[in-house]
Amino acid sequence: MASAGHDRSSGGTFAPLREPVFRRIWSASLLSNFGQLILGVGAAWEMTRLTPSPGMVALVQTALMLPLMLVALPAGALADMFDRRRIAMVGLAFSMICATILTLLAWSGHSSPWMLLAFCSLIGAGVALYSPAWQSSISEQVGGHHLPAAIALGTISYNVARSFGPAIGGVIVLAAGAHAAFAVNAIGYLPLFIAFFLWQRRHISSRLPPEQIHRAIVSGARYALHAAPIRTVLVRAFLFGLAGASSSALAPLIAKHLLGGDASTFGLLLGAGGLGAVGGALLVAPCRERLGTHRTVTLLALLSGAALALAGFSRSVPLTCFALFIAGGANILTIALFNVAVQLSAPRWVTARALSLFSSALTGGIAIGAALWGWVAGQLSVDGALYLSGLALAALPVIGLLLPLPDTKESDVEPFLLSNEPEVGMALTGRSGPIIIEIDYEVDPARARDFYSAMLQVQRTRLRNGGFNWSISRDIADPARWTERYQCPTWGDYLHMRERFTQADKDIQLYARSFDQKAGDPRVRRRLERPFGSVRWRPDTPDPQQGMINYIGP
Repeated sequence: MASAGHDRSSGGTFAPLREPVFRRIWSASLLSNFGQLILGVGAAWEMTRLTPSPGMVALVQTALMLPLMLVALPAGALADMFDRRRIAMVGLAFSMICATILTLLAWSGHSSPWMLLAFCSLIGAGVALYSPAWQSSISEQVGGHHLPAAIALGTISYNVARSFGPAIGGVIVLAAGAHAAFAVNAIGYLPLFIAFFLWQRRHISSRLPPEQIHRAIVSGARYALHAAPIRTVLVRAFLFGLAGASSSALAPLIAKHLLGGDASTFGLLLGAGGLGAVGGALLVAPCRERLGTHRTVTLLALLSGAALALAGFSRSVPLTCFALFIAGGANILTIALFNVAVQLSAPRWVTARALSLFSSALTGGIAIGAALWGWVAGQLSVDGALYLSGLALAALPVIGLLLPLPDTKESDVEPFLLSNEPEVGMALTGRSGPIIIEIDYEVDPARARDFYSAMLQVQRTRLRNGGFNWSISRDIADPARWTERYQCPTWGDYLHMRERFTQADKDIQLYARSFDQKAGDPRVRRRLERPFGSVRWRPDTPDPQQGMINYIGP
């Protein structure tokens, strides 16, 4: 995390650029975003030269975007498990190498439709590996008070490139050919790679070996499932993408059928949406500070719905551009606020995985929504689809009443180091297990209901940090005695769980322990279930040496 010595005032939208590391990486990412969009133009144009099939041309965008959904969660797990700076560099290097090979193949005349799609997918996979590592490391480059503005600047970077990148790509392809666009894309990754290489990140290595990739993915998904703030943002992001996908999905049909225009009209609509997105991103920090996340997102849903209805009603190019400008600004502002909510709600050990799940939820909603509103436009009309999409967006505040966005303080997810060390009297390895943990409490029966409610909060912390099969039981012979019980698959999983404690988790546990009438800490029993490997096969088999106890950390 950034040092506590930063100025605590937000300092405005561009204040994060005063941080040298963030400024270098952000500036380089702007060039990289331009290169990525130029690649899309060059690949689409090259595909039209290689094949007359419209389906193959459309697959170029699929090849570039699909890896962002499929690779997102594994990439987030890797970013949480290892040094995020190095993971980002590996992703950038992979994309740069693949882009260079594509450039050489196109320049030498050896490109083919399927080869072009394959390399677009490989480049997209490298970007997908880089993206969670970059997003989750922003909080290490700026102070927490600058995080919303820093995330907004990342959004501005992409939307500036989206507003002008395709036009620049078209000029490059027209002047020098598609292989020149591929070369610009390859070169565009280099400044960003250098910026990460020069970042002297202080990587805090875990005292434990990293989880296996499949277990890391499961633990990230379980955290999101049992952490109400993250779960709420994922659901809201999916519904927002589903309801609002019509503005981009139907833009060509708006230009052709509602405005009677051509490709230049379509480009004008895209530019209006991109400029609106840039303007909306500039308002992230002010809106969050003055109105709060929940209220701002509610107002933006209503504004987006009205803008889409206006686009459906309009038959004037300037009025439609204005409507899409408003919709683009409201959409990006909403997405940025969701992103901030995820980063402030997720502890450091799972930040990249939480952001990956957020990205998958949002893009999944947009993908399904685009198909849905395209089908509605075919069944009814383009303007009818826009009206219904606007109505769906305007109805989202009702969902917000049931699932309000979290108002999480950065201090809530700060790691809390447990000081008590488990007592271990047998040889254990990281794969020993399952491990059963039982904790006894002595509670005044008159306070039983309040204690039970407190333990339900403890249950959520156990499950989201890695515990399974949690239960709370009460002694029928002694109603004052309660026993909490949960399970971890292995000893290594239990040790990882102990490292995931946050200050908020500690506060919940301290509140539950305040009901305990016994002096000192509660009695904790840690048991090895089905301990076949810890017993001797025959009486004359020697016990393992005590020095073989493989215990790591507290």
